[in-house]
Amino acid sequence: MMKVLVADKISDTGIAKLREDGFEVDIKTGLSEAELVAVIADYDALIVRSATKATRPVIEAATKLKIIGRAGVGIDNVDVTAATERGIVVCNAPTSNIVSAAEQTITLMLASARNTAQANASMHAGKWERSKFTGAEVYEKTLGIVGLGRIGTLVAERARGLGMKLIAFDPYTSAERAAALGVELVDSIDELLPKVDFLTVHLPKTKETIGMFGAAQFARMKDGVRLINTARGGIYQNDALVDALKSGKVASAAIDVFEVEPCTESPLHHLDNVILTPHLGASTEEAQDRAGDQIAELIAAGLRDEAVPTAVNIPSVPPEVMEKVGPYIALAESIGTMLAQLVTGGIEELDVLTVGQLAETDTRILKTAVLKGLLTRVSDESVNFVNADYFAGQRGLKVTETKRPETHDYMSMVIVRAKTAAEPVEVAAALIGKKNEPRLVSLFGYDLDMAPGKNMAFFRYPDRPGMIGMVGTILGDAGVNIASMQVGRTVAGGTALMGLVVDTALSTELLDTIKDGAEMQDAWSVEL
Repeated sequence: MMKVLVADKISDTGIAKLREDGFEVDIKTGLSEAELVAVIADYDALIVRSATKATRPVIEAATKLKIIGRAGVGIDNVDVTAATERGIVVCNAPTSNIVSAAEQTITLMLASARNTAQANASMHAGKWERSKFTGAEVYEKTLGIVGLGRIGTLVAERARGLGMKLIAFDPYTSAERAAALGVELVDSIDELLPKVDFLTVHLPKTKETIGMFGAAQFARMKDGVRLINTARGGIYQNDALVDALKSGKVASAAIDVFEVEPCTESPLHHLDNVILTPHLGASTEEAQDRAGDQIAELIAAGLRDEAVPTAVNIPSVPPEVMEKVGPYIALAESIGTMLAQLVTGGIEELDVLTVGQLAETDTRILKTAVLKGLLTRVSDESVNFVNADYFAGQRGLKVTETKRPETHDYMSMVIVRAKTAAEPVEVAAALIGKKNEPRLVSLFGYDLDMAPGKNMAFFRYPDRPGMIGMVGTILGDAGVNIASMQVGRTVAGGTALMGLVVDTALSTELLDTIKDGAEMQDAWSVEL
C-alpha cells in the first residue's frame, strides 16, 4: 500500500478521499526539517500547505517519493528544481481560491461604495452618524478591470450581475473572449482610466506592474474614482495613492494586499476613506477545503501514474525527444518572456517556428515553453508547462506551430512571430557551440548576434553617426554599466536596432531620457 504523509492540516474530506482510494495516510504536522528528513523515506507522496518546507535535504532523503502536493496556490516552500532532478512531480491547487478572491474583490468594492466598514466602526463606538456615511450605488457604474485572467473573469461575471458596465485592459485576451463576457476591451491602460468609476487590478507581480499606478495615472482618472486591490501589494504607489485619497481625487480605496506583509503601519492606516484587510482573498473555509480536496485528487492521480494537470515541473517527454529539444526549452521560454515585454497592443496570433534540424523532431514542448514565458509575465495565476496551453486557449490566443527543416545560418533556430493590433513582433534565437550558448539572432527583422543577459535594453533609431556615443554617455551619467552591445541595420542610413546588456535594469524614467535625448523611435527594457 502506498503511503501519503500529510505534513500540514488539510480538509478532512481530502484525507478521507485518499484513504477511500486505497492509500495509507499519516498526519504529522509541525515537523522540523530534520524530523521530516528522518521520516520521509517511508512515503510515496507528501502534502504540504505553507508552513512545512520541502527543501532539497528533505527531497534527497525521499527515496520513494513520487509526488509533492501543495494545498494552495504558491509553491515557494517547495524546491521544485531538486524535485525535478529526482523525477518527483510537484503540483499545486491553483484554482482553489479563485472564487474566494473574486468574491473578496466584490465585497471590498461594495463596502467601499457604501462606507460599510466606517459605519460599522462608528456604531461600535456608540455613535449614530447616518448622514455621514452616505454612499454610492454600483448599478450602471463603470468597473475597470486590469487583467482578465481567471479571477478577473469571475469578477467581471459577478459585476455584470450587479448591473455594472465593464471595461478591461488585457493585451492577451481576444476581443471575442471579452465580448462573450460582456466586457469592452481597450488597447491601453491610459484609454481605460478616464472612463471608470471603480478600478480593480488582477495582475502578477513583475517589474512592469509594481508601482504601475502613480501620480500620472491618478491624474488621468475621474474625480471620485474608487480603487480595489486584491491582487499584489505595491501595484499602487503608496505615497501617490495617499495624496490622491487626501485630495479627494480618489474617493476611497479598499486594499487586501501589501508590499510587505504583515503590514501593521502605513500612512493608509490613518485615512478614513480606506478599507484595509489582512490578505483575506483566500481566507474562506470553502477555499481551504477546496485546496485540500483538490490536492488529494491530484496526489491520487500522480500515485496512479495518471496525468497531473497542475504539475509545475516539466511533464514527461520521451528521452529521445528530450535529447534533441531539451537544450532549447529555456531558450524558448526566454523568447516568450522577451515577447511579453516587447509587444504593443494585444497579441492576436502567435506562431512558433522551428528551423533546421530542430524542425525534424517533436517540438510541442517548445511551443509550451514560449507560452509559459509569455503568460508568466502577464497572468495573475501560476503558469507552468502543463497549463500554459490551456491558459492561452482561455484567453483566445491563436497559437500555431510551423516547421522549416531547411538549414539557415544556424543548425537550428526558434523563431516566434506575434501578430498584434499594432506592429508585428518577431524574435529569433539559436544555440551555438559545444556548450549550447544562447544567442539572440534577430529582432524586429534586424540581424543580431547577441548573448542575452538578465537586464537588456533595445533602441530603434535613424541610422546616423553618434547614436552609440549618446546612449553610452546617458547611461554612464546614470551610473549604468554596459556589459555588451550589438547593432543591426537593414541598409546604411535607414533605421538601426541597438541591443544592450546592462548590469542593472533601466528604469522607465531612464529609458524615456534616452529615447528623448537621443531621438530614438522606440525603446524597450527587457528583463529575463
